[in-house]
Amino acid sequence: MYHAFHPGQTWLDTEGKRIQAHGGSVMYVDGVYYWYGENKEKTTGDAPVWHWGVRCYASKDLYNWEDKGLIIPPEPDDPASPLHPASQMDRPHIIYNKETGKYVCWLKIMGGGRIQTETVLTADHILGPYTKVREGLKPLNMCAGDFDLAVAEDGKAYYYFERVHSELICADLTDDYTNVTGYYSTHFPRVSPPDVREAPAHFRRKGKHYLITSGTTGYLPNPSEAAVADTWHGPFRVLGDPHVEDKSHTSFHSQISSVFKVEGKKDLYIACADRWLPGMMDLEYPEYARLFKNAFDLDLESEQTIKELVGYIGDDSRRNTSVADYVWLPIEFDGEIPRIRWRDEWSLDEFE
Repeated sequence: MYHAFHPGQTWLDTEGKRIQAHGGSVMYVDGVYYWYGENKEKTTGDAPVWHWGVRCYASKDLYNWEDKGLIIPPEPDDPASPLHPASQMDRPHIIYNKETGKYVCWLKIMGGGRIQTETVLTADHILGPYTKVREGLKPLNMCAGDFDLAVAEDGKAYYYFERVHSELICADLTDDYTNVTGYYSTHFPRVSPPDVREAPAHFRRKGKHYLITSGTTGYLPNPSEAAVADTWHGPFRVLGDPHVEDKSHTSFHSQISSVFKVEGKKDLYIACADRWLPGMMDLEYPEYARLFKNAFDLDLESEQTIKELVGYIGDDSRRNTSVADYVWLPIEFDGEIPRIRWRDEWSLDEFE
């Protein structure tokens, strides 16, 4: 059994198997925490398998997790399905709708093409079974990338997403949480990767709305950026990189997927991050960031730049994310400014 968190170390479930819940989040339901995410157990780099469904785990102490199985299984027999293993399904996020009594899950589907879409599913219980209610959704007719979902105390829900390689969008969801209403706001416009913000993680604290985002450099990590606002739609004020004393400028070699508040704790928020490529921690951020920027600058794009970039990140067939690890760290606050410090080991007992 575990009695503490060990960021960056291999995390096993109660059966002794590597936990596979990447790019997801944690929900608290009736005294139990549920941690769900992409199941990467078959994404070893030697076959065209991007995912093998969405897996979920349950825990009462946040250290020890029981495998509850695939709550959204893959559909390997249907190449046209958004749940086909090669469909490039990413970042499942689930919210609960009190009015409909449904758990609503959104999935980002890259599909191997230039246009990214969303698939929306619903279920009566967080563990499923889930039923697809929308496929091929283009929210606001935009190409939608990494995202987060959040619900206000009054039941209204919001969808924060990266308008691919452009800006961040906050969109109001419909009453059933399965679509957008058409009302939205725009934030953090950027010319191109690596400066474009992706992987938004939203949380609320003391009446403030926070977003922690990542730059856009594929699976290679980069400096996170925190921002704060008084309302759901902002405007957001950028606070800088929350990772304190991170000499690597890579968010401690990880990418935050979500932030959640621990029940029963006065002011404890945990940033949940994935260390997608543990074996590539020796890479220097400034260099591959330059290559990303060049690759998206039409005036500088060249075969040599692309060749160098692929040399850094490897093509899809060589990425083994089945061995990706997790970096869970507590967020401290200096007034309204979030700070994330490295800890080799830490426990909930350290916080009120």
